[in-house]
Order: sequence, then structure tokens, then C-alpha cells
Amino acid sequence: MKVIICGAGQVGFHLARYLSAENNDITVVDQSPELIGKINDQLDVQAFVGHAAHPHTLERAGAEDADMLIAVTFTDEVNMTACQVAHSLFNVPTKIARIRQQNYLDPLWGNLFSKDNLPIDVIISPEIEVARAINRRLHVPGAFDMIPMADDRVRVIGVRCTEDTPIINTPLRQLTSLFPDLSIRVIGIRRDAKMIIPTSNDQMFAGDEVYFVTETTHLSRAMSAFGHEEKETRRIVIIGGGNIGTYLAKELEEANDGYSARIIEYSPERAREVAEILPTTSVIRGDALDSEILEEANISRAEAVVAVTDQDETNILSSLLAKRHGVERAITLVNKANYNQLINNLGIDVVVSPREITASTILQHVRRGRIRAVHSLRDAEAEVIEAEALATSQLVGKAIRDAKIPKGVVVGAIVRGEEIIIPRAGTIIEENDIIILCASSEVVRKVEKLFAVRLEYF
Repeated sequence: MKVIICGAGQVGFHLARYLSAENNDITVVDQSPELIGKINDQLDVQAFVGHAAHPHTLERAGAEDADMLIAVTFTDEVNMTACQVAHSLFNVPTKIARIRQQNYLDPLWGNLFSKDNLPIDVIISPEIEVARAINRRLHVPGAFDMIPMADDRVRVIGVRCTEDTPIINTPLRQLTSLFPDLSIRVIGIRRDAKMIIPTSNDQMFAGDEVYFVTETTHLSRAMSAFGHEEKETRRIVIIGGGNIGTYLAKELEEANDGYSARIIEYSPERAREVAEILPTTSVIRGDALDSEILEEANISRAEAVVAVTDQDETNILSSLLAKRHGVERAITLVNKANYNQLINNLGIDVVVSPREITASTILQHVRRGRIRAVHSLRDAEAEVIEAEALATSQLVGKAIRDAKIPKGVVVGAIVRGEEIIIPRAGTIIEENDIIILCASSEVVRKVEKLFAVRLEYF
């Protein structure tokens, strides 16, 4: 597949690295010589300096025969114009744009992005996606990640194992006998900065980050098996009243589910704006690194702090300060990947990466075959994939043990009508089954082929 990526920032670099590793033909365009130089030095892709919205730039990038254009520059207007030019002059089939300014996304102007106006096929709003990801994590105390799959009938949960985790040092094959009535399957183990797609003989150890699949109705019991029985977070302090913090607080307000949120915002002008947008949320103007401001926000009674300013350092330090005041759980937005290892050692509970979340959202529109959803794990070391098995799939009618599923893939769950199946080796895959699986990055292309739509289907 030939893909043009407009924008060589963190998201653009991440997508270029990942898609080029799958042998796609990638061209990256950006106005920054420094960013283009970094890509040329580190990735095996074409990259050059140019304005992404200019016709001559897109022509040089090969737009005439491109399959997709992904516009993730720092400017919304450049992203929108690049999609328009790609459509009008080069007839690029699929155009994806990152749009940050919420005014463009107001439902009042919903007709703006249409074939007759601005022909953008997929719009990605990082702020909204990140806020939703944080909200999901708030609902599962003890988890550092929560991914709803199959219309939220199945969930993929990320938890850290400690010496107190009851089921460490136990072969995974024994989990079924230990919990015969519990629908659970471990699909990924991250150990020593490396992702392992486990077999039934593998074990979980203290210090591991574990991803498991469970039926949503079994979530509480599954968390208990990992030693987590915390109550759901209700009292929340949000540090940063930007788009992410405001959208998160708005979701909590609209949930009408007993949440109590307070926002700390440094800018007086922005604080006033947020107070007008959120009538039932307390907005405090001040510096979240000031203990007096934290006390004004009643931080000692908060169950969670969510730090989402546009400064990584502020997010990290304010999270640590809140924990010193007794907050049980800190969810921290971090853009710089090289901070991640440091943060884990400092004791921050959940790290949220806008780059990974945005890239995951884009990837599900890049994947071929009957791929319904994609979530990238840990800087694209693996992917959780939701796919539909059509009649022409080579998987249909075969037991999992006989289906020639590539090494590096584990099937976590099968959704068949109203039934949720945690599969075993002898489970037979049927037509129209929804398959939830985890695949290492090296074999994702093979997974796409397993769910490819062949001509016989039509």
C-alpha cells in the first residue's frame, strides 16, 4: 500500500516507522528540515521538506497513485487543505486528517466534512480520543489500560503484577482449572521492556505488565483474581483545563453517575471559559504545583488525580505532589516516550500517551481485511485486533489448533451471536465469528490475510 504521511512529528514518525516495517511504500512530508532529517536518519522511507497542502508537494510525494493520505501536521487547516487537494487533484481514495480545534467538530457544522465540501474520510481528534481513553481507565481501578472490544461486550485489561498478585508463578494453562467459571485469557506479557505473546506454558512474574481478555460482565471477578478489589473512582481532580481536561470533565458531568470533578487551570482566561462550559464542575485558577492550590481543590479527599496540561514535566510533578497529599491513583499524560521508564519507577499509576492513542485510532482505518478495531500496545510492539471471520476466511470451519495461525498470535475471545467464548485449542471458528486476538507487530500483515475478503464473497 502506498501511503503519504503529512507531518513528521511524533504521530507521523510513529506511523511511518510502523507502516514501513510492514513493507508499505511510505512518503513523509513536513516543513521542518530537522524532523525530516530525523526520519531520513532512522527510517527506511522517503521523506522530504515541503508544504503538505501544496499540489506540487503532493505530486512529488506520488499522490497520483497513492492509496491513502494521512495528514497529521500541527495545523488543522493544513491537514484539511491537504485532504482537499489530494481528493480534487489526485483522487486519493482515503484521506485521514487530525483535527484539534474543537470548533471545527461542533455538530452544528457536521456537514462541513462531506464529499461535497471537505472530502475527509476519517477525522481524528486527539483531545477527544485521549479524554475517552482516560475516562475508560477511571472506570477500572487497578488497571493501567482498558480497551473495550466487540461493542464493549469484551474488554482487554492491562494490569501490573506485584509480589502480592495471587496468580503469579502459575502456568497460564492452570488458570482455567483455578477459575473454571471465569472467562479470562492472558494475551500479552511485557517483561524487561519486551512484549511476549504467551503460550499456555508461560507464567506471570512480579514486575510484569499483563494484558488479559475477559467478558465484560466478569470484569470485577477477573480483577479480583489479580488482587484488585478497589472501588471505582468518584472524586477526581483534573489538572489542566485544556481541551482534554474540559472534554473529560464534560463526560463525567453528563454521565450523571455520582462523579465529583474539580479542575485546576493556570490561565485566568481559560479558567473563566471552562467555568462557563462546565456549570456543575468547580474550576480553580492557580498553579497545580502550589500546595495551597491543591489544598483548595481538596486534594486530600480525591481518589484520583488526572494531569493533562500541555507540559509533561508539570503533569509528572503535579501527579507526584498529589500522591504525597494522599491521592490513591495518578493518571498522567506524557508526550515524550523517553520519560516512560522513569515514570514507572516513580510510582505513577497510569501513563497516557496521546501519540499511541492517536496512532491506534488511525491504524484501524489502515488495516485491510475485515478488521473492525485495532489498538496498539506499548509503542506498537503488538496490536489487539477485532476481526470478523467471513465465509471465505481460511479460519472458518477449523479448530484453532489446526488453523495455521501464525506464531506470535493468541486468540483471546470469540463473540458468536450472544455468546462470549474464551477459546481452547479445539474450539472451531465459525462463519461471522468476531475474533479478539493479540498479534506481535511482525505478524500483523499475516493476520490481515487471514481475514481478507476474497472475490468468492461477492
